[in-house]
Amino acid sequence: MPHTLRTLDLTDEVTAELTMLVGFDQDLAGRANRTSNRIRGLLTQFHPSLERVLGPRLDHAAITWLLERYGSPQALRKAGRRRLVEVIRPRAPRMAGRLVDDIFTALDEQTVVVPSTGTLDVIVPSLAKSLAAVHEQRRALEARIEALLEAHPNGQ
Repeated sequence: MPHTLRTLDLTDEVTAELTMLVGFDQDLAGRANRTSNRIRGLLTQFHPSLERVLGPRLDHAAITWLLERYGSPQALRKAGRRRLVEVIRPRAPRMAGRLVDDIFTALDEQTVVVPSTGTLDVIVPSLAKSLAAVHEQRRALEARIEALLEAHPNGQ
């Protein structure tokens, strides 16, 4: 039905592209939320006090990086305070020392070792890597959306 077709001008193209990008961002946000909740669920199951320290901060790049490398309570403890501060400081200079102190306080709080805690070394780093990738995608998408909004005639 050619008579129903209309021409697209620049604003329609930009609006259509923005609509698609925002929809994709919503999908990524949902994926980040699911992955974050999965990590928090595992930490709650195996080490609740550690989840209280790391769970609320999972959106911070330093935390996901830390969990990629040291995904279990045993790996964190084995790395030691000084090493963790050294590796976190470039990614989170203001909170590195305080965060590591909170982590070790949480590690000391739990006296019971839950069976299968060692499997966290396999699962949590993989989930943290996925979460970091989704956050990176969202940052790139944010830059693209900002550029489109600035180029839009009504962007001013």
